[in-house]
Amino acid sequence: MLYKSTRGLYREVSAAEAIKMGIAPDGGLFVPSEEVRVSPDQLKEWAGLDYRGKAVRILKEYLTDFTVEEITECVSLAYNTGRFDTPEIAPLHKLEDSLHVLELWHGPTSAFKDLALQILPRLLTRAAVKTGEEATIVILVATSGDTGKAALEGFKNVPGTRIIVFYPEQGVSEMQKLQMITQEGNNVAVVAVRGNFDDAQTGVKDIFGDKLFNRELQDKKFTLSSANSINWGRLVPQIVYYFSAYLDLVSQGVINPGEGINFVVPTGNFGNILAAYYAREMGLPVKRLICAANANNVLADFIRTGIYDRRRLFQKTISPSMDILISSNLERLLYHLSGDDAGRVREWMTNLSRIGAYRIDETTHKRIKEIFWSDFADDSETTATIRSVYKRYGYLLDPHTAVGLCVYDKYTAATGDATGTIVASTASPFKFNASVARAILGEDAVRDKDEFKLLEDLSAASNLEIPAGLKDLNKKQVRHREVTSKEQMRKSVQSILSSQ
Repeated sequence: MLYKSTRGLYREVSAAEAIKMGIAPDGGLFVPSEEVRVSPDQLKEWAGLDYRGKAVRILKEYLTDFTVEEITECVSLAYNTGRFDTPEIAPLHKLEDSLHVLELWHGPTSAFKDLALQILPRLLTRAAVKTGEEATIVILVATSGDTGKAALEGFKNVPGTRIIVFYPEQGVSEMQKLQMITQEGNNVAVVAVRGNFDDAQTGVKDIFGDKLFNRELQDKKFTLSSANSINWGRLVPQIVYYFSAYLDLVSQGVINPGEGINFVVPTGNFGNILAAYYAREMGLPVKRLICAANANNVLADFIRTGIYDRRRLFQKTISPSMDILISSNLERLLYHLSGDDAGRVREWMTNLSRIGAYRIDETTHKRIKEIFWSDFADDSETTATIRSVYKRYGYLLDPHTAVGLCVYDKYTAATGDATGTIVASTASPFKFNASVARAILGEDAVRDKDEFKLLEDLSAASNLEIPAGLKDLNKKQVRHREVTSKEQMRKSVQSILSSQ
């Protein structure tokens, strides 16, 4: 299996090269050059496997220059009870016979990013060996909250790597911020950016695209890579949990093999739902992908109209990991559904960069609407959903998952579709405890209380344990205090790499 750039101006590369590089030199994203198809018989066989077994089966189809033994070792080291607090890794929780929640937050940082970022460092270090890379690999990350900590945790102290995480100074929750700025490790750095996530993400992309700067780094024996979902090695492990969820329902007798289901995915950068699209294209019986946005509803507008327009007020919400106006992974979907037309993708991405908007052709838009449905939930709706789900089911949602449930209700009201549905739950409710406590306990119960008192109150009210990764964060040493402007991010990288 080789990989090609969505912008068509770079050669095809191996999986190892794609993972090591992260982003193509022409600014595009790497996509598989061939389709991967799974037969109904294979699906039946996989239903009897645990999460690790399913992961090996899927990853070996895409990472063909890795041996099965290498993939098995990476999977075993990433997905185990030493790193995840449940042997199922990504368990399902039943709300109703036809509605389940896929809990993707049982890893060390209490967010779905762990499912990819516990394995990416293992894939990347092996990719470096396969490609003969002798330079130190520098992982650059822009985060809206969860990717940063998950990447830091995955890459800390990994030989031959350095990791630098940029996050919006006022754009993450207090818990997310504390998780990052207290991060230990001899190869990690964390920098706050004055601006929003799109500013941080654009700054990182600009650094990748600066050929002169990259040559300077190469001269100093550094090479850049990414841990964001623009990196195929970060995206491909996410395909696994959609298969796992479906096959778990088959094993439990909830659905019959081959029966179609829907997935609802809270979405900001479009990577998580894109992984569901790849699972569907492989042959997983998915009827509809429901893209759930928050008040920054650029994706909902796009799916409805075919016009992507980031020229709107950026809104800070209680679901901050979705506070994004430039959804990078959408480029991969546009490439596939436009018939692999790299020229059109380049034109659309150029328009997005220059004027902040683009319109896709009617044929591509029709294909998108056949697969995707989208709507959004504002903060008041999100809070109401947390409250109502807790009252009705005794189940605690974080604000991002609540966006998903709210949009699912809108979908069923609009379509009458009673198809069995799985909602991707992207973070532990304890990670956003202020918003969750406010929703279920009321404003008076949270007034004048800090994040750590709210953790205790939420635990007492729900009879759930506080995740180990969130306990006692306020007692940890703050190790990263640097703040920069989006214009100075390149200088921050230079300074960090020259200081160690």
